Amino acid sequence: MRPFVVKRVGASWGCMMRRYLMLLTVICLLPIGSPHAADIAAGLTEALVVGTDRVVGRLGKQGGFFDDPKVRIPLPGGLGKVRSALKLAGMSGMVDDLELRMNRAAEQATPVARDLVVDAIQGLTFEDAAGILGGPDDSATRYLEGKTGGRLGDLMRPIVDQALADAGAVQSLEGVIGQYQSIPFAKKLNVDLSSHVVSYAKKAIFGYLAEEEAAIRTNPAARATSLLKRVFGG
Repeated sequence: MRPFVVKRVGASWGCMMRRYLMLLTVICLLPIGSPHAADIAAGLTEALVVGTDRVVGRLGKQGGFFDDPKVRIPLPGGLGKVRSALKLAGMSGMVDDLELRMNRAAEQATPVARDLVVDAIQGLTFEDAAGILGGPDDSATRYLEGKTGGRLGDLMRPIVDQALADAGAVQSLEGVIGQYQSIPFAKKLNVDLSSHVVSYAKKAIFGYLAEEEAAIRTNPAARATSLLKRVFGG
């Protein structure tokens, strides 16, 4: 999985306050018929809910991870490095099957993100919204990742554990490792499959949410509702 490129923008408290005050000034000077403060906060909330639904719908279905080269979860580091050795030893089928099961587990666990992230979105204050709107194109996503990322991992982990167990992935992993270590001079491998899947799944969810946020901010065609068009234009 190629990592999502995330623009990190550091800002001092003074800079944050200046952005906030500038936004408040703009809101106060909006002409009649323009979105007022309540519309702006509601528009941001709606934009993020729309983006979250799109991301969960995209990733939380069969093939959402496995059929998307951008987010397909690769074998854990040690196994990924020895794929060629396993292939030469005639074990590529076992490796391919394990990779599929890992991605299926991520697809099953992704829908749990929807309510968690939406609850955080609906808890945004006007001050939060002002800071987000005055920040870079992924400001809201980074805010939500900070608010929900740890809890999301906790919620996804048991689902991934169960999905991997039900699919036989744990046994498949043990079989792959056993076959690999039967190769002369092969190194010992220690793999935490569930942690690997959850980590990549979270990166994919927030990575695509950042893309949705940027699209709604910059692309009129992505503004699917009348409120979004009123607030963001288009």
